[in-house]
Formats: sequence, structure tokens, C-alpha cells
Amino acid sequence: MLDAQAVRQALTSPVPSIFTPFCRDGAIDYDAVRNYIDFSIAGGSRSIILTYGDSHYGVLDDEEVGQLTRAVVEHTAGRAMVVAAARCWGTTKVGEFAKYVREIGGDMLMVRPFPWPGSYTVETMAEYYLAVADSIPLMIVTSVFGQYSTKFGLDVIKRVMQATKAVVAVKDDLCGEFARKLCLLVHDRWPVIAGGQKQNHLNALPYGCDGYLSVFSSIKPRVAHDYWNAVQAGNLADAKDVIARYDMPFFDFARTLTGGYDAGIHGALELFGVAKRWRRKPNYSLNDEEMERLAEFFKERSLL
Repeated sequence: MLDAQAVRQALTSPVPSIFTPFCRDGAIDYDAVRNYIDFSIAGGSRSIILTYGDSHYGVLDDEEVGQLTRAVVEHTAGRAMVVAAARCWGTTKVGEFAKYVREIGGDMLMVRPFPWPGSYTVETMAEYYLAVADSIPLMIVTSVFGQYSTKFGLDVIKRVMQATKAVVAVKDDLCGEFARKLCLLVHDRWPVIAGGQKQNHLNALPYGCDGYLSVFSSIKPRVAHDYWNAVQAGNLADAKDVIARYDMPFFDFARTLTGGYDAGIHGALELFGVAKRWRRKPNYSLNDEEMERLAEFFKERSLL
């Protein structure tokens, strides 16, 4: 089991999230999954992360989630830390999955119950997280707290901090005030990574945000490293310039595509030779004309 220092080191960086590749018929493309991992590690990634959203768990069944997790762990083969993810299961099931991930060699498990407004208490949420922490290091995802008050989310995290010494990390999806208070609360003990974009990381950086989920790590690692090197050097002007030149324009452009930014990311994976553009239906996949528009976007910025 990893210690706290090893976890922080692995997450203090741009971290790729696996956008599960599919074949045109909707089957998981495991050759592309393996290529995705190799490409990301060759680009300098120290962690490989599966997530409920990016990894398309909403269209995978339980068996497929288990198979995908095993494939990622086995192919990574210790070259990077593997953070697995659970579906929105109940407490008993998520505890069972935590044991499975430990048995197959995963390093950490990210969990998030379904965000039903008003459905949970501080006690039931803490019990949910502890069911995982009893078996494997835990990563809390803050998106579930978006249906509750900032105080509720922080009270849950305080309760978990008091109850377990398991290695724990936090992925923040809420940003803003919650992210700042979260970092101030936990950073001395747990690493915090920002979900989404570089701007979310930069916003929380002064408060103790270690790393961030990076799309560019899996398509054009140079962009991720230009930003990260600027941050490490304390050159926030250059870091802001990378955000302004690449990150914001890409996400703004991808959102204009049919199927939104996720369709755009899958299209980018094809353009850069990592995986094919396909997503499992009913998700829309970019057509050839849209792929040409996406390619032109990258060419205009000398990335393709």
C-alpha cells in the first residue's frame, strides 16, 4: 500500500484521466486503452486515473467496469500509480469493489455516491467512505457535495479525517470557495487535485492544490508540461499564457461541437493517434466534417 508521500508525489503533476476508447460498434477498444496508457506514461504522467464521468461508467455495466479496471492495472504494471473508480453503488457494493481493486493490484479507489439532493447525512457519507478506506487508499470526489452546503461537505471530510489514517486524496470538482476551504483544511495531510482544466488548478494553487486532471497529457503532453514547468518555476504569467492560448480555446471550441466537449476530446484522441473517435451510443461521435474542423483548430495553434 502506498504511503502518503508517494501518493502526493504521484499526484503533484498534470494527471491523465482515461476517456474510455470504444470501437465503432460500441465495444471497449482495449488495444486503444493500452496505447492510451503507454502514450500518457511516455509523456511523463506518474498516475493513470479512471473516473466515473470521463471513463463513461454511465454506459458501462458492472462487469465491464471490473474488466476495464483490471486491464488498466495490468497494463500499467507499476509504471505509474493507478487510481480506479467506482460506479454510483451503495455502501456495501462499493466496499466489495474496493476489495476487488486491492486484490488486482490497484493503488487507490475514487468513489462518489449518486448526488441525490438531501439524501445523505454526515454520518452516512462518512460510513460510505470508510467502507472503502478499510480496504484500499481512498480518493474522495467533491462533486457529490454540490447538492449540499459547503459546510456539509467539509463536515463529512472532517469526520473521515478523524476516523481513518488510510492514505487519502481528494479530487475537487466544485472549485471556487469550496476548493479554497477544502485545500486549507486537508492539504497538510492529503494531496488535492483539481478536476477539469488548468484554470481550476491555478485558482486553487495558492491554497494548496497539488495537481490537476489534464486532457493535454493524453493528446499533446508538451502543452501540459509548458504549463506545469511555469507553475513549478513560480512564473504565473507564463502559466496564464498557456491557459489563454490552449486550454480555454480548446474547451470553448469543443463545446460548440455536436456531442460537446467529450465528443471533442475523443476526436482529439484520434487526431493525435491515441484512440479512435467513437463513443458508445447514445453518445454522439464526431463525423468527418467535424473532425476536419477540430484538426484545423489544432493546426492553427501549431499543435498538429
